[in-house]
Order: sequence, then structure tokens, then C-alpha cells
Amino acid sequence: MKKILAILLAAVMLFGLTACGGTEDVTLGMSDSPLAAPTITPDYEVPEDFKVGFICLHDEKSTYDKNFLNAVDTIKKALKLKDEQVLTKINVPETNDCYEAAKDLVTQGCDIIFANSFGHEDFMIKAAREFTDVQFCHATGTKAHTEGLANYHNAFASIYEGRYLAGVVAGLKLNEMIEEKKITASEAKIGYVGAFTYAEVISGYTSFYLGAKSVCPSATMSVQFTGSWYDPTAEKSAAEALIADKCVLISQHADSMGAPSACENAGVPNVSYNGSTYESCPETFLVSSAINWAPYYNYMIRCVVKGEAIAADWCGGIEEGSVVLSGINQDAAAEGTVDAIKKAIADLKAGTVKVFDTKNFAVKGAALTTYTADVDTDAAFTPDTEAIKDGAFEESVHRSAPYFDVRIDGITLVNEKF
Repeated sequence: MKKILAILLAAVMLFGLTACGGTEDVTLGMSDSPLAAPTITPDYEVPEDFKVGFICLHDEKSTYDKNFLNAVDTIKKALKLKDEQVLTKINVPETNDCYEAAKDLVTQGCDIIFANSFGHEDFMIKAAREFTDVQFCHATGTKAHTEGLANYHNAFASIYEGRYLAGVVAGLKLNEMIEEKKITASEAKIGYVGAFTYAEVISGYTSFYLGAKSVCPSATMSVQFTGSWYDPTAEKSAAEALIADKCVLISQHADSMGAPSACENAGVPNVSYNGSTYESCPETFLVSSAINWAPYYNYMIRCVVKGEAIAADWCGGIEEGSVVLSGINQDAAAEGTVDAIKKAIADLKAGTVKVFDTKNFAVKGAALTTYTADVDTDAAFTPDTEAIKDGAFEESVHRSAPYFDVRIDGITLVNEKF
């Protein structure tokens, strides 16, 4: 009897393996990243008494801050820095607490201090004016090129290229939904959860939309703002409201799992930011774009160690490894997405595609031929610099932080109070 049961069990298992062997049932999972972070290979040695300090707005629960902290780990390993050489302060608000944190890092012997949030800027400048022997570097800031301090610097990346590529992934998914008759072409409506109506966010959602529209011409977008960089409840509620408003795909420029979790619950495709949400949202996650801060950390440390000046404004791109993509979830993304993204990356590198090419969008039905942007930021955000050149908006050329704040056709802002 046992022998017969064993034979039957083996037959059942063999049938099961055969039934699952068809290509239509194979689970593909995550692809390799088509735009991965490069390996840091320093050409210098860091002195044993060198120290670097980092100031973060939140902690690792924020995808934005986790991205910076991951880069800290990367550069620490690459440069073989000891624990006592890398000092990190988390949950530092955009108040005078930032100055106090910077001051404390100075007293602990830091040669460079880096802060990661826009609202930290004035407090970093205050510290830079006081501690002239220390270099202060700041992400997303706008004032280094006008302050003229030899020890204060801004940095960013051309993340609009990464968002454009993520938008292409989204557009291909919309096309698949149209082809499968899940939606009509006129129903290809994207929802986008944004933090504030700042140029950085406008640049981000516009580049994402232009990427989607480059492959799905009928795509439209609705943007809902939360008024916070990190608010899981508000971000989830915004995503749910956009889904209720018939948005069939959601992306975000906010820092929690709020929007991705809402998408997973509703079965709506999602493009996240600052890291893959595949483990938590395997059914709906498509791809994520992010800034890789390790190349800038390496740059600023190298400059100090070698006695070279740090640029007032530094903007890394695809070539520097500062713009990266996660792997693509092939179980959720449209067929052929990986190859399409590889081609789009090649086009961006070759310059044959420009994200803000003015022939690809309109403003109130007209082409944009000239635009004065607010680059030299003042209290009134006065426009001061012509940003259109050779038929494209020059983003992050005149300073590192984004200044694209054009309201283009096809994108509806649900609320603008923030």
C-alpha cells in the first residue's frame, strides 16, 4: 500500500510540475536594474583623523532619508572609514536645531558637514559663516551660488531624467491596460501624490508625465498635494482619493509607504520613489527612481582630502551614477519594458532625447519659446534667468536644485494650498 501511495504521490507532483511549466505561468519577478549605482573606486586615501558629519531630516522610516543613509553606508565601506570618522544625526527639524546639530558636529572634529533637507539651508549657511574652517554641503538648496561662501555648497542630481524613465515604464503599463481593454485611451489617467508646490516637485511630476506621454499620448495626470514631505496617513489618503477619482496608476514625490500601500490594497499599479517597494507591494510595484548620493559624498570628501575647491553647485546625472533605477517588476510591468527602458537610457545619454524638449508639451495650448525662471532665489521668488535654450528647458544647469515650475497642459492640480 505504501508503495502504491508513493507512486501516486510522485505522479501528482510530476503533473504539478508539468502544469506549472508553461511560460504563461512562470513568475518573472524583479529584473536587474537597468540603471544601477556604480561601484565607488576612490583614487585617494582618507587620513585617519578625517571626520564627516551627516544631518538628516527624518530617519530610515522615511524613504527619502533612508536613501541618504544608504549612501552613507556605501561611502563608508568604499573609503574604509571607521565608525568614529562618520557621525550621523537623524530627525533634525528645519529649525535652529539644524544649526545646533552642525555646531555639535564641528566640535566633534568634522571636516565636512552635509545636510539633506531644503529647510536646513539657512541654518547651514549660519554655521558656515561661523565655522570657516569646515566645509558645509547641502542637498536641494538654492543659495550657494549667490551667497558666495567658499565653504558652503549645494548639490543635487538630474533626477528629472530618472523620473522621465519611470514615466516611460508607467506609460507602457497604460498602453498594456488599453490593449487589454481594461481602460480606454481616454481613461489613461495618472494620479500623483506630491508634497508641496515647489519647483522640485513640479519638475518631478512634469518629467514623469512627459515620460509617460512619450509612449502613451492620451495620458493625463492629476496631482494632489499633502503639505508634508513625510506623512503616511496624508499620502495614503491622497492616493486613495486619486484612485476614487478614476486614476488608474499612481506615482509620488513624498517619502512614506502611504501611497504604495494604498495602491497594493486597491490593485492599482504604482511607481514609487527613492527605493523599491517590491517586497511590500509585489502585485502593484512597477519601478522606482532615486538619487544615488554616494558619488557626491565621494566628490566632496575627495576635494577636501586633496585640498581642492568644492563646486558651489554640483549636479550629478546618469553618467556620474547619481540617477538610478530599481529593478523592474516584470510580473506587473508591461511586456518589453526592460528593453524599452534600456533604449530610453541610451537616448538620454546620447542627447537625442531631452526631458523638457518644448516640442513635447504646451502651455495653455501654445508652445513655450521663452521662460524666465527663478534661479537666484529671493524672498519674492522673482524670475531672473532665461531657461529655454535650443528648444528645451535647461533644468539644473544654472544651479543644481530644480527650478522648472512651468504648469503644462495635461496636468491638473487637485489642490494648490501647499
